[in-house]
Amino acid sequence: MIDDERLRQVFRSALNLGDDFVVDALEYRGVDKWDSLAHMSLIAAMEDEFGIMIDTDDVIDMSSFTKARELLAKHLV
Repeated sequence: MIDDERLRQVFRSALNLGDDFVVDALEYRGVDKWDSLAHMSLIAAMEDEFGIMIDTDDVIDMSSFTKARELLAKHLV
């Protein structure tokens, strides 16, 4: 089972969002802080936090919090 709260914290930290920021419906470019550079920081933070390697196709496809959850499920985290 995916630890949604851990993923939320990764999003908040990597995108420099407040602790109470609701990220569940967040999409790429949904906030100014989620640009291409922040996207790569988010990917790296997810890899570090969950001990996975994300391939290029998934990096490109991960366009929302929901997609990030699906990606973690694919890696059985």
